Amino acid sequence: MQETFFIKTYGCQMNNYDSEKVNDLLLFNGFSKADDIEKTDIAILNTCHIREKASEKLYSDLGRLSVFKKNKKKIGKNFSIVVMGCVAQAEGDEILKRNKSVDYVVGPQNIQIIPKLLKKKNFKKTHIDFLSEEKFQSLTSSNENKTSRLITIQEGCDKFCSFCVVPYTRGAEFSRPVEDIFAEVNNAEKNGCLEVTLLGQNVSSYQSSTFGEKKKIRLGKLCSIISKIPNLKRIRYVTSHPNDIDDELINEHRFNKKMMPFLHLPIQSGSDKILQKMNRKHTGKDYIKLVKKIKKNVTNMAFSSDFIVGYPGESDYDFQETLELINEVKFASSYSFCYSARPGTPAATQDEIIPEEIKKTRLKHLQTILLKQQDEFNESFLNKEVEVLVTGKGKVEGQYVGRTPHLQPVHIMSSSDLVGKILNIRIERLTSFSFHGKII
Repeated sequence: MQETFFIKTYGCQMNNYDSEKVNDLLLFNGFSKADDIEKTDIAILNTCHIREKASEKLYSDLGRLSVFKKNKKKIGKNFSIVVMGCVAQAEGDEILKRNKSVDYVVGPQNIQIIPKLLKKKNFKKTHIDFLSEEKFQSLTSSNENKTSRLITIQEGCDKFCSFCVVPYTRGAEFSRPVEDIFAEVNNAEKNGCLEVTLLGQNVSSYQSSTFGEKKKIRLGKLCSIISKIPNLKRIRYVTSHPNDIDDELINEHRFNKKMMPFLHLPIQSGSDKILQKMNRKHTGKDYIKLVKKIKKNVTNMAFSSDFIVGYPGESDYDFQETLELINEVKFASSYSFCYSARPGTPAATQDEIIPEEIKKTRLKHLQTILLKQQDEFNESFLNKEVEVLVTGKGKVEGQYVGRTPHLQPVHIMSSSDLVGKILNIRIERLTSFSFHGKII
């Protein structure tokens, strides 16, 4: 009888990609997929370490699964628990110490060995080596029919922002060969994919050789190459660093219609003092200058960003500078959080800790402004025609969901199957988080 598995994914899109690849590997190796974490033989938790609450969520889930494992053992059934992802990398054996029911701890660069561990019941429980190249060489291509796919092209980061755990959990920057990426995108297209999102912790730092040439190519050229795949209609990428956006990439957005006009460009703070403390290596003025340059060349480009509120040493004046930058740029959407110290990062040792109440007050103020900007951006599409890629079915009968070029979710009602189609939709109604429209 085949062992079943269930993967629970926390965190970012790169974790979603890793989960998809583990899913493909396990299916290829004779395992079968379960629909419920408590109706499976193997529970795999793919973890995120960006914020403290993500780690807390892991240990909460492990506590519940431990009880479940004990109960299964009482009736003579096996139940394996695997912790993978960034918390696995960062905390390693600590996870095993805190929860004895965990069978294996596997870092992001070691996911290719999970089927072998589960089959051979390896006695070594912790696997957290940095093996980016080996990882990607071992992954299988999925033949699953999906309209939109995530494709990791780059891992790791060399920026060492003082608040960030990525260099310690994902390792140094590693870019996949162009040929490998092209093959994966091409395979996805042959299986119905119309849109790809290229992933990287610092995706705009991508550089690799191509097709026997010694010259390194960057993200803009890579996008140009994969855009030649005939039925591929949309190209996105995330997450970028302002220091790595070059003219070649901007021009690709300007002239290549397959490039979507939406750029996630984190800044974290509008204060130069705080940016310096964060080791961001750019100023607020640098960021605004870049945004203006992009908007000049790509008139319909919209931006999202990340903001950290209450970083150690952040004064009222520093916070006000962040608000001023937000008001000048005007974001289509954004992610914002109160600062939480991550163990092992330089920021975790900094003084001038901001009280939680001040953090929460500032965050509420900032989010009010960002939400207003998001609403204004979305309202500008009301009663207008928008091109929508339909990616799946909605929650009610006859409902379909899709995305605009600016990544806004759209709900459409139809008696016909719309999945995999690109349609002109008139936006008739807005809700807090989505559009509702009619086929033209």
